[in-house]
Amino acid sequence: MTGTPADRSWSRSMPEAYERCLVPVVFEPFAKDLAARAAALRPGRVLELAAGTGVLTRALLAAAPAAEVTATDLNEAMVAFGAARAPDAVWRRADAQRLPFPDGDFDLVVCQFGVMFFPGRVEAFTEVRRVLAPGGRFLFTTWGPLGTHAFEAALQAGLERAFPADPPRFFPTVPHGYADPAVVAADLTAAGFAVEDGRELTLQGRAASTADLATGYLTGTPVRAAVEERGDGAEVRAAVLAEMTARLGPGPVTAPMTAYVFRAAAPGRATRDLPDDTR
Repeated sequence: MTGTPADRSWSRSMPEAYERCLVPVVFEPFAKDLAARAAALRPGRVLELAAGTGVLTRALLAAAPAAEVTATDLNEAMVAFGAARAPDAVWRRADAQRLPFPDGDFDLVVCQFGVMFFPGRVEAFTEVRRVLAPGGRFLFTTWGPLGTHAFEAALQAGLERAFPADPPRFFPTVPHGYADPAVVAADLTAAGFAVEDGRELTLQGRAASTADLATGYLTGTPVRAAVEERGDGAEVRAAVLAEMTARLGPGPVTAPMTAYVFRAAAPGRATRDLPDDTR
Protein backbone atom coordinates (compact mmCIF):
# COMPACT_ATOMS: atom_id res chain seq x y z
CA MET A 1 0.00 0.00 0.00
CA THR A 2 1.00 3.60 -0.45
CA GLY A 3 0.11 5.79 2.51
CA THR A 4 -1.87 4.61 5.53
CA PRO A 5 -5.09 6.54 6.12
CA ALA A 6 -6.60 6.29 9.58
CA ASP A 7 -9.30 3.83 8.53
CA ARG A 8 -6.66 1.41 7.20
CA SER A 9 -3.90 1.75 9.79
CA TRP A 10 -2.76 -0.87 12.28
CA SER A 11 -1.35 0.19 15.66
CA ARG A 12 1.05 -1.93 17.67
CA SER A 13 -1.69 -2.94 20.10
CA MET A 14 -3.98 -4.42 17.43
CA PRO A 15 -2.23 -7.56 16.09
CA GLU A 16 -2.68 -9.55 19.32
CA ALA A 17 -6.47 -9.09 19.36
CA TYR A 18 -6.62 -9.74 15.62
CA GLU A 19 -4.61 -12.95 15.96
CA ARG A 20 -6.43 -14.25 19.03
CA CYS A 21 -10.05 -13.42 18.19
CA LEU A 22 -10.28 -13.23 14.38
CA VAL A 23 -7.55 -15.33 12.76
CA PRO A 24 -8.78 -18.79 13.88
CA VAL A 25 -12.39 -17.99 12.98
CA VAL A 26 -12.24 -15.78 9.88
CA PHE A 27 -8.84 -16.17 8.24
CA GLU A 28 -7.43 -19.60 9.02
CA PRO A 29 -10.03 -21.56 7.00
CA PHE A 30 -9.17 -19.57 3.87
CA ALA A 31 -5.43 -19.71 4.61
CA LYS A 32 -5.48 -23.51 4.60
CA ASP A 33 -7.38 -23.53 1.31
CA LEU A 34 -5.09 -20.99 -0.36
CA ALA A 35 -1.94 -22.71 0.89
CA ALA A 36 -3.14 -26.01 -0.59
CA ARG A 37 -3.75 -24.30 -3.94
CA ALA A 38 -0.29 -22.72 -3.75
CA ALA A 39 1.42 -26.01 -2.89
CA ALA A 40 -0.25 -27.70 -5.88
CA LEU A 41 1.69 -25.29 -8.11
CA ARG A 42 4.96 -26.68 -6.67
CA PRO A 43 6.57 -23.27 -6.16
CA GLY A 44 10.25 -22.70 -5.46
CA ARG A 45 10.29 -19.05 -4.41
CA VAL A 46 7.12 -17.53 -2.97
CA LEU A 47 6.38 -13.89 -2.18
CA GLU A 48 3.47 -13.12 0.13
CA LEU A 49 1.92 -9.64 0.16
CA ALA A 50 -0.03 -8.13 3.08
CA ALA A 51 0.95 -11.07 5.27
CA GLY A 52 -0.47 -9.58 8.47
CA THR A 53 0.18 -11.75 11.50
CA GLY A 54 1.27 -14.65 9.32
CA VAL A 55 -1.72 -17.00 9.17
CA LEU A 56 -1.17 -17.73 5.46
CA THR A 57 2.60 -17.69 5.94
CA ARG A 58 2.38 -20.50 8.48
CA ALA A 59 0.01 -22.47 6.25
CA LEU A 60 2.35 -22.05 3.27
CA LEU A 61 5.37 -23.24 5.23
CA ALA A 62 3.44 -26.35 6.28
CA ALA A 63 1.91 -27.09 2.87
CA ALA A 64 5.03 -26.37 0.76
CA PRO A 65 8.02 -27.03 3.05
CA ALA A 66 10.51 -27.01 0.18
CA ALA A 67 9.56 -23.49 -0.92
CA GLU A 68 11.43 -20.35 0.12
CA VAL A 69 8.81 -17.99 1.50
CA THR A 70 9.27 -14.23 1.77
CA ALA A 71 6.45 -12.55 3.70
CA THR A 72 5.83 -8.80 3.48
CA ASP A 73 3.49 -6.23 4.96
CA LEU A 74 3.36 -2.45 4.87
CA ASN A 75 2.74 -2.17 8.61
CA GLU A 76 5.73 -2.57 10.93
CA ALA A 77 3.51 -3.84 13.77
CA MET A 78 2.31 -6.71 11.60
CA VAL A 79 5.82 -7.54 10.34
CA ALA A 80 7.17 -7.72 13.90
CA PHE A 81 4.27 -9.85 15.12
CA GLY A 82 4.26 -12.12 12.06
CA ALA A 83 8.03 -12.69 12.14
CA ALA A 84 7.75 -13.97 15.70
CA ARG A 85 4.92 -16.33 14.73
CA ALA A 86 6.45 -17.64 11.48
CA PRO A 87 10.24 -17.34 11.88
CA ASP A 88 11.01 -19.81 9.06
CA ALA A 89 9.93 -17.22 6.49
CA VAL A 90 11.96 -14.16 5.51
CA TRP A 91 10.03 -11.06 6.64
CA ARG A 92 10.28 -7.64 4.99
CA ARG A 93 8.36 -4.40 5.30
CA ALA A 94 7.24 -3.61 1.75
CA ASP A 95 4.83 -1.44 -0.21
CA ALA A 96 2.96 -3.57 -2.76
CA GLN A 97 3.12 -0.73 -5.27
CA ARG A 98 6.94 -0.43 -4.95
CA LEU A 99 8.24 -3.90 -4.21
CA PRO A 100 11.91 -4.00 -3.18
CA PHE A 101 12.74 -7.09 -5.24
CA PRO A 102 14.41 -7.65 -8.63
CA ASP A 103 12.52 -8.44 -11.80
CA GLY A 104 11.54 -12.10 -12.13
CA ASP A 105 12.59 -13.00 -8.58
CA PHE A 106 9.65 -15.26 -7.67
CA ASP A 107 7.61 -17.98 -9.35
CA LEU A 108 4.54 -17.45 -7.16
CA VAL A 109 3.06 -14.39 -5.46
CA VAL A 110 0.23 -14.93 -2.97
CA CYS A 111 -2.00 -12.55 -1.05
CA GLN A 112 -4.87 -13.36 1.31
CA PHE A 113 -7.43 -10.57 1.70
CA GLY A 114 -4.88 -7.81 1.10
CA VAL A 115 -5.56 -6.56 -2.43
CA MET A 116 -8.61 -4.61 -1.22
CA PHE A 117 -6.25 -2.36 0.76
CA PHE A 118 -4.11 -1.38 -2.24
CA PRO A 119 -4.89 2.23 -3.25
CA GLY A 120 -3.79 1.53 -6.84
CA ARG A 121 -4.64 -2.06 -7.67
CA VAL A 122 -3.51 -2.03 -11.29
CA GLU A 123 -0.23 -0.45 -10.19
CA ALA A 124 0.24 -3.09 -7.48
CA PHE A 125 -0.66 -5.91 -9.86
CA THR A 126 1.83 -4.52 -12.36
CA GLU A 127 4.51 -4.68 -9.67
CA VAL A 128 3.52 -8.27 -8.94
CA ARG A 129 3.92 -9.11 -12.63
CA ARG A 130 7.36 -7.45 -12.63
CA VAL A 131 8.72 -9.59 -9.80
CA LEU A 132 7.31 -12.83 -11.23
CA ALA A 133 9.37 -15.05 -13.49
CA PRO A 134 7.91 -15.66 -16.97
CA GLY A 135 4.81 -17.79 -16.58
CA GLY A 136 4.77 -17.30 -12.81
CA ARG A 137 1.46 -17.22 -10.99
CA PHE A 138 -0.38 -14.71 -8.83
CA LEU A 139 -2.82 -16.36 -6.40
CA PHE A 140 -5.04 -14.34 -4.09
CA THR A 141 -8.39 -13.97 -2.33
CA THR A 142 -10.74 -11.03 -1.96
CA TRP A 143 -13.95 -10.91 0.08
CA GLY A 144 -17.36 -11.10 -1.52
CA PRO A 145 -20.12 -8.55 -0.76
CA LEU A 146 -20.64 -7.69 2.90
CA GLY A 147 -23.97 -9.52 2.99
CA THR A 148 -22.24 -12.82 2.19
CA HIS A 149 -20.08 -12.66 5.33
CA ALA A 150 -22.39 -13.34 8.26
CA PHE A 151 -19.99 -12.20 10.99
CA GLU A 152 -19.09 -8.90 9.38
CA ALA A 153 -22.64 -8.15 8.26
CA ALA A 154 -23.68 -8.56 11.91
CA LEU A 155 -20.82 -6.36 13.04
CA GLN A 156 -21.75 -3.59 10.60
CA ALA A 157 -25.37 -3.76 11.75
CA GLY A 158 -24.09 -3.34 15.30
CA LEU A 159 -22.03 -0.29 14.33
CA GLU A 160 -25.10 1.20 12.64
CA ARG A 161 -27.07 0.59 15.83
CA ALA A 162 -24.38 2.29 17.91
CA PHE A 163 -23.93 5.22 15.50
CA PRO A 164 -27.18 5.61 13.52
CA ALA A 165 -26.21 9.00 12.11
CA ASP A 166 -22.60 8.26 11.18
CA PRO A 167 -21.56 4.61 11.38
CA PRO A 168 -17.97 3.64 10.54
CA ARG A 169 -17.81 2.46 6.93
CA PHE A 170 -14.53 0.57 6.99
CA PHE A 171 -15.98 -2.89 6.39
CA PRO A 172 -18.35 -2.06 3.51
CA THR A 173 -15.81 0.14 1.74
CA VAL A 174 -12.47 -1.60 2.30
CA PRO A 175 -12.58 -5.34 3.10
CA HIS A 176 -15.79 -5.73 1.07
CA GLY A 177 -15.15 -2.90 -1.35
CA TYR A 178 -13.53 -5.00 -4.08
CA ALA A 179 -16.25 -7.60 -4.44
CA ASP A 180 -17.02 -7.55 -8.17
CA PRO A 181 -15.16 -10.40 -9.88
CA ALA A 182 -15.46 -8.69 -13.26
CA VAL A 183 -13.65 -5.62 -11.92
CA VAL A 184 -10.92 -7.75 -10.36
CA ALA A 185 -10.41 -9.66 -13.61
CA ALA A 186 -10.30 -6.40 -15.60
CA ASP A 187 -7.64 -4.99 -13.27
CA LEU A 188 -5.52 -8.13 -13.67
CA THR A 189 -5.82 -7.92 -17.45
CA ALA A 190 -4.90 -4.23 -17.39
CA ALA A 191 -1.75 -5.16 -15.44
CA GLY A 192 -0.73 -7.66 -18.12
CA PHE A 193 -1.91 -10.91 -16.51
CA ALA A 194 -3.84 -13.75 -18.10
CA VAL A 195 -6.66 -14.72 -15.72
CA GLU A 196 -6.60 -18.51 -15.41
CA ASP A 197 -9.24 -18.96 -12.75
CA GLY A 198 -11.66 -16.90 -10.68
CA ARG A 199 -14.12 -18.74 -8.48
CA GLU A 200 -16.45 -18.15 -5.56
CA LEU A 201 -15.57 -19.96 -2.35
CA THR A 202 -17.79 -20.15 0.73
CA LEU A 203 -16.35 -21.56 3.95
CA GLN A 204 -17.72 -21.80 7.46
CA GLY A 205 -16.34 -19.72 10.32
CA ARG A 206 -16.65 -21.18 13.80
CA ALA A 207 -16.46 -18.87 16.82
CA ALA A 208 -16.55 -19.90 20.46
CA SER A 209 -18.52 -16.76 21.33
CA THR A 210 -19.97 -13.69 19.67
CA ALA A 211 -18.37 -11.61 22.45
CA ASP A 212 -14.91 -12.70 21.31
CA LEU A 213 -15.77 -11.78 17.72
CA ALA A 214 -16.93 -8.33 18.80
CA THR A 215 -13.71 -7.84 20.76
CA GLY A 216 -11.61 -8.86 17.79
CA TYR A 217 -13.35 -6.55 15.35
CA LEU A 218 -13.58 -3.56 17.71
CA THR A 219 -10.01 -3.73 19.04
CA GLY A 220 -8.06 -5.68 16.41
CA THR A 221 -8.98 -3.92 13.15
CA PRO A 222 -8.84 -0.34 11.83
CA VAL A 223 -12.48 0.17 12.83
CA ARG A 224 -11.08 0.67 16.33
CA ALA A 225 -9.88 4.20 15.51
CA ALA A 226 -13.21 5.15 13.96
CA VAL A 227 -15.08 3.91 17.02
CA GLU A 228 -12.78 5.73 19.43
CA GLU A 229 -13.33 8.98 17.53
CA ARG A 230 -17.11 8.68 17.79
CA GLY A 231 -18.08 7.74 21.33
CA ASP A 232 -17.75 5.92 24.62
CA GLY A 233 -16.09 2.55 24.13
CA ALA A 234 -18.13 0.62 26.69
CA GLU A 235 -21.45 1.87 25.32
CA VAL A 236 -20.39 1.15 21.75
CA ARG A 237 -19.29 -2.37 22.62
CA ALA A 238 -22.58 -3.04 24.40
CA ALA A 239 -24.64 -1.86 21.44
CA VAL A 240 -22.53 -3.76 18.89
CA LEU A 241 -22.55 -6.94 20.96
CA ALA A 242 -26.33 -6.76 21.47
CA GLU A 243 -26.95 -6.51 17.72
CA MET A 244 -24.44 -9.21 16.84
CA THR A 245 -25.93 -11.54 19.46
CA ALA A 246 -29.44 -10.89 18.16
CA ARG A 247 -28.29 -11.95 14.69
CA LEU A 248 -25.83 -14.73 15.50
CA GLY A 249 -26.68 -15.91 18.99
CA PRO A 250 -24.24 -15.80 21.93
CA GLY A 251 -22.16 -18.69 20.59
CA PRO A 252 -20.74 -21.07 19.83
CA VAL A 253 -21.72 -19.94 16.36
CA THR A 254 -21.01 -21.23 12.87
CA ALA A 255 -21.70 -18.99 9.89
CA PRO A 256 -20.82 -18.74 6.18
CA MET A 257 -18.16 -16.44 4.72
CA THR A 258 -17.81 -15.95 0.95
CA ALA A 259 -14.69 -14.93 -0.95
CA TYR A 260 -13.34 -15.04 -4.50
CA VAL A 261 -10.13 -16.91 -5.33
CA PHE A 262 -8.15 -15.74 -8.36
CA ARG A 263 -5.20 -17.28 -10.15
CA ALA A 264 -3.46 -15.32 -12.90
CA ALA A 265 -0.37 -16.01 -15.00
CA ALA A 266 2.42 -13.62 -15.91
CA PRO A 267 3.40 -13.47 -19.61
CA GLY A 268 5.92 -15.98 -20.87
CA ARG A 269 6.39 -19.70 -20.85
CA ALA A 270 5.14 -21.40 -17.71
CA THR A 271 7.87 -23.26 -15.84
CA ARG A 272 5.63 -26.33 -15.43
CA ASP A 273 2.17 -27.57 -16.31
CA LEU A 274 -0.59 -27.18 -13.76
CA PRO A 275 -1.80 -30.29 -11.95
CA ASP A 276 -5.36 -31.21 -12.88
CA ASP A 277 -6.79 -30.24 -9.48
CA THR A 278 -5.64 -26.61 -9.80
CA ARG A 279 -7.29 -25.90 -13.16
